[in-house]
Amino acid sequence: MSDAGAGAVLVTGATGTVGSSVVAELRARGVAVIAAVRDPSTPAARALGVPLRPFDFDGSASRAAEAMEGVDRLFLLRPPPIADVATHLFPVIDASRARGVRQVVFLSLQGVQFNRRTPHHAVEAYLRRTRTPSTFLRPNFFMQNLSSVHAAEIRADDEVFVPAGRSRTAFIDARDIGRVAAQVFTEPGHIGRAYTLSGEQSLGYRRVALILSDVLGRPIRYARPSEDDYLERLRRNGASPEYLAVQRMIYRIVRANVSALPNRTVRRLTGRPATTFRQFALDHRDAWMPDGPGGGLQPGPEA
Repeated sequence: MSDAGAGAVLVTGATGTVGSSVVAELRARGVAVIAAVRDPSTPAARALGVPLRPFDFDGSASRAAEAMEGVDRLFLLRPPPIADVATHLFPVIDASRARGVRQVVFLSLQGVQFNRRTPHHAVEAYLRRTRTPSTFLRPNFFMQNLSSVHAAEIRADDEVFVPAGRSRTAFIDARDIGRVAAQVFTEPGHIGRAYTLSGEQSLGYRRVALILSDVLGRPIRYARPSEDDYLERLRRNGASPEYLAVQRMIYRIVRANVSALPNRTVRRLTGRPATTFRQFALDHRDAWMPDGPGGGLQPGPEA
């Protein structure tokens, strides 16, 4: 589906887990896309195959306005290190309004409407307060957290090490978020809407480990650490106090089974079912092989 006569979509976080999926889906539909990146010279940026525009959440409204030249839609996400959204994200929203951007699609967080302490809640509230035409995508935990944030421990130790207890999670593939974003950018009727995006399966981490064991051909176990043990490992690995606080909050929510409910929103919006975890594991198998690519923190609900 093309969007004839429209300006371009500016995608922030374009080299990240979700942003790159949004770029790929829009490009496949023939939509003009500009990737907002910190460093256009990186291989990840060049591999996107779309025009690149230098961009940073530095709090400068004038620079944000420059980045939106020729843009009429914006995909906005909060980089994980940014907690002060009033300083770093609000000027971007202000610039979008000054430029006449007709839709901001904001990558928010599942359950954000019930948690006023999250930066995502503050961004949603500001978009509403300023009457910015916007659409909120509220995803569940990314499947990609297991192939990035937790890849090293699965590769090296054959274990999934998260303090989720016996809870279940309806994981979402970031590629499905990209499909949804492309859909709401290219058809009418989504301004002022908020969509909770979950997978169609609700899985416990023991089941996740069993699926990984089957796909990888070696036993993977769910370690089920305590909250204290999990946070201590993060602390030893150099995590900041702010990151530790976010992790504590997230997994307390997880253990309350807030993330357990599956839905069919991806299917309803795109006409295709959400990706199953088994299919995701097959597609990303190399991430967990002993000689696979390195892990590391990636943007996502956990990060």
